[in-house]
Amino acid sequence: MKKRTNYSAEFKTKVVLEILSEESTVNQIAAKYEISPVVLSRWKKEFMGRASEVFKKGPSESEKELEQSKEHIAELERKVGQLTYEVDWLKKKSTEILGPSWKKKSR
Repeated sequence: MKKRTNYSAEFKTKVVLEILSEESTVNQIAAKYEISPVVLSRWKKEFMGRASEVFKKGPSESEKELEQSKEHIAELERKVGQLTYEVDWLKKKSTEILGPSWKKKSR
C-alpha cells in the first residue's frame, strides 16, 4: 500500500500560485511535482474559496474559537485551584476539630 503524502501549506500555496500564473498547464505542473491534476484542482478551488479571508479585519472564526477555549481552560484551572485549596483547608480543620485519631477511625 502506498503511503499518503502530506504537503505543507507553503508548498501547496507555491504550487497553486504557479497554476494561477498560467505559465504552464495544470497537467504540466502535476507532472513536474508528481501530483495528481485532480488534487491540484482541489487545492486551487480551496485556495480561491479562502482567498477573501486574507483581507478580513479582526480575528478569524478559528482564532475566536481558540480564544474561547483558552478562556474556558483558564476558568477551569481557577476552579480546580480553588477546590484544591478548599479540600486542604477542610482536611486541616477536620483534624483540628475532631483530632488526629479521627482519620484512623473513619477508615
